[in-house]
Amino acid sequence: MGHYAKVTNGKVVKVIVAEASFFNNFIDDSPGSWIQTSYNTRGGVHYEANSNTPSDDQSKALRGNYAGIGYTYDSTHDAFYAPQPFNSWILDTGSFTWEAPVAYPGSGSWDEETQNWVTGSGPI
Repeated sequence: MGHYAKVTNGKVVKVIVAEASFFNNFIDDSPGSWIQTSYNTRGGVHYEANSNTPSDDQSKALRGNYAGIGYTYDSTHDAFYAPQPFNSWILDTGSFTWEAPVAYPGSGSWDEETQNWVTGSGPI
């Protein structure tokens, strides 16, 4: 079984689990395309099933990230990525993950107004 994302105008609108042969007889007259996605690919890395252990076979890494509803599909880079969490964050086109303009210090949450990481007591 594989995972497939329905992409319309560059946005993921549905994700299903199906055999590849399902699409041989499947009639879908709604706009968009079905594109395979890998449940075990995150940040451009393929992981062993149900773990955080990178696979020895990185040829299985597929399209940057597992597609989710609301994700973007970038056809130029053939990759899925999550919605931008904050306006100041930049997309890393190597891993297709969003990066803050200030490196994560290990704890805290992002404050878009100050464009810095903060804890309950203030900026880090």
